[in-house]
Amino acid sequence: MNPHMPSFATITFEEVEPQIALVKLNRPDTLNAMNMDMLDDFGRLFEILSADDSIRVVILAGNGRGFSSGADLNDAVSHSDSEAFSDPETFLKLVQEKYSALITGLRGIPQPVIAAVNGAAAGGGFCLALASDIRIAADNAYFVASFINIGLSGGELGSSYLLPRLVGLSRAADILCTGRKVDAFEADRIGLVSAVVPQENLLAKALEYARMMTGKSVGGLKLTKRVLQQNIDSPSLGSAIELENRNQTILLFSGDFFRLIKSFATKHDDGFT
Repeated sequence: MNPHMPSFATITFEEVEPQIALVKLNRPDTLNAMNMDMLDDFGRLFEILSADDSIRVVILAGNGRGFSSGADLNDAVSHSDSEAFSDPETFLKLVQEKYSALITGLRGIPQPVIAAVNGAAAGGGFCLALASDIRIAADNAYFVASFINIGLSGGELGSSYLLPRLVGLSRAADILCTGRKVDAFEADRIGLVSAVVPQENLLAKALEYARMMTGKSVGGLKLTKRVLQQNIDSPSLGSAIELENRNQTILLFSGDFFRLIKSFATKHDDGFT
């Protein structure tokens, strides 16, 4: 356990290997449904990770039978007569914007996030997986944009932004408008996940990816995550290259570049082949 990390009510944090954190949604009795306490826990976690270079990569998983079933609808029903549901403006401020901050918070931390998805990733859980940088699925995993199934728009918590950029507009429309299950193998085929593995190998596969990342420089990893996020919306190739040029120049003078190329040249003194 990182000595600077507080305990949480609804998630767990463990530095499973040096520089690699395993964060688990920890409400297994509800298939890790998200409630306000969980949103608060993630808010605190993101604040700490944003200032902590000792953690280089985050693996995000669910405790128990699934990744996350999304927002806790039982919690919403039991509070339907509370102030939060008194009018649209209050709901927007107290509930909707708080849930969406989970997605922007996950995207905003400097560490790459690997979602290790087992069982259901539904509703907000689906969006949490979408907001991660890499997704790995167990062979029993499935994804559901369930919002339209309960009378809401399919566009929720960044789904209408993130999903088309991962699988294309037509496939995103299919998934968001039907609210159907997308199993792990279809997710792999359409590019939603990077790999599908047996459930018992899921964490090992996530760690395999994480170890490759921790072998890279701190700045290289941070700026790669940032440049991907910014250049997906770049207005032109020229603008994208301008940001890349800035990042490369910063990192060239960071001290790691010349040390690493010297080591590389020693190993490959017969050329780059």
